[in-house]
Amino acid sequence: MKFVDEAYIDVSAGDGGSGCVSFRHEKYKEFGGPNGGDGGRGGHVYAVADPNLNTLVDFRFSRRHDARRGQNGMGSDMFGAAGDDIVLKMPVGTIISDVETGEVLYELLKPAEMITIAKGGDGGFGNMRFKSAINRAPRQKTPGWPGEKKNLKLELKVLADVGLLGMPNAGKSTLISAISNARPRIADYPFTTLHPNLGVVRVGPEQSFVVADLPGLIEGASEGAGLGHQFLRHLQRTRLLWHVVDLAPFDGADPVAQAKAIVGELKKYDPALYDKPRWLVLNKLDMVPAEERQARVKDFVKRFRYKGPVFEISALTHEGCENLVKSAYQHIKAQQVAEQPPVYVDPRFADAAPD
Repeated sequence: MKFVDEAYIDVSAGDGGSGCVSFRHEKYKEFGGPNGGDGGRGGHVYAVADPNLNTLVDFRFSRRHDARRGQNGMGSDMFGAAGDDIVLKMPVGTIISDVETGEVLYELLKPAEMITIAKGGDGGFGNMRFKSAINRAPRQKTPGWPGEKKNLKLELKVLADVGLLGMPNAGKSTLISAISNARPRIADYPFTTLHPNLGVVRVGPEQSFVVADLPGLIEGASEGAGLGHQFLRHLQRTRLLWHVVDLAPFDGADPVAQAKAIVGELKKYDPALYDKPRWLVLNKLDMVPAEERQARVKDFVKRFRYKGPVFEISALTHEGCENLVKSAYQHIKAQQVAEQPPVYVDPRFADAAPD
């Protein structure tokens, strides 16, 4: 299935039902009075985050979503029934924004999270609502209120802790298959990966994180060249980037030039993404003779002018992958702890608070 991470939909909540004008007609009750009920409310439109979905393709072919209107009020003090609600299932990580203003309205960040994206109109009042001491036979009623109508843009940003960044054929798919349960397509030609792949990396009991493998980038990606530019948005929510570099390109290209091109495209696309923690992962050591590895790694780091963490691995033979995974987990765990809000302790009981 082709990965779809953007769609446009039109949603319409149901209109409220109209109120009713009615009077009692009972034997021996000459002045029965009004008994027209209110109309029912229109149906709401909900969005729920479904962890079993990973694409917006369903909304590409089904654009209109209309909830039912409320039932009109009836005599004998009977209110109209509310219109049926509709629930739209969306992948976790979906951003819902207004097409006209571009304003972000909602974000679905947690599994099973449900939000109201269009509210149904309230029902109108029946004539029983207008009865008073000076108006005992009212003939007024009100129509139902209209439901909300919105033109929405759906945009999916994959929720992952680590994002893989690199040129096509750098070995990203092999790496994610080596460290996680993901089984992406792997071949000896570029652009094998056509859509993001997610893999859960298990470090130990109840210790895991999520890695996203994106299509490879090429020079000019920020302007739309290649495939990876369509999915750069998925890196914006990651906590850590792994810049995977092929130390032994099959076409004889300079890996330093390729790595600099990727970093340049990242900076052009989003400076905030460029400032994210980024680790250098030098892959395909198995393709380099053992006596040349240290010299080639040292030469690459020197010419690339990189001062951050450097990991030397071979995704094919799993060499160095364990150290990379454990280091990443510790980094992610530290970030999660730092992001937790401080626990408030009442000063009056500070001495009794646990350490």
